[in-house]
Amino acid sequence: MKVKNLKLLATSDEDLKVISAHLQDAIVLPNEIANLKKNRIFLIQLNRFMWEDVEKGVFRKNKRTRTILKFDNVVSVSSKNVNTLNKKNFLDFLTIESKLLPDKSYEIKLIFSGNAIIKINTEVIDVTIDDQGSPWESKTTPKHNFL
Repeated sequence: MKVKNLKLLATSDEDLKVISAHLQDAIVLPNEIANLKKNRIFLIQLNRFMWEDVEKGVFRKNKRTRTILKFDNVVSVSSKNVNTLNKKNFLDFLTIESKLLPDKSYEIKLIFSGNAIIKINTEVIDVTIDDQGSPWESKTTPKHNFL
């Protein structure tokens, strides 16, 4: 069976919301995050929970797949509560927030559980996610506690 890998491009705030929804509950090891300053590219390799597959029916198995989240035209990157040397504790992806700045550039925040945030300043919104390889079965479905 041929795997249909997801590939999405975001060039607007609305597009970023779609990417954010597809990345909900993805997990990443902080050492799988790279800021390529000379190339002005920021990359993260995540294990994405495939919500789109679960929603196809109650008898579908939970799956994850490797995906690359790429930001182009990056001006600067900063983070809070993210240790990129960490090789053991996953960050759980929650959402993406974006804001147009007065100079017409963008501030994009990647928000993870545990108050971990990566802030990326870009000239324009130019973001892709690109699934890599075949998905695998996940034993658990992410659960959220609501107030």
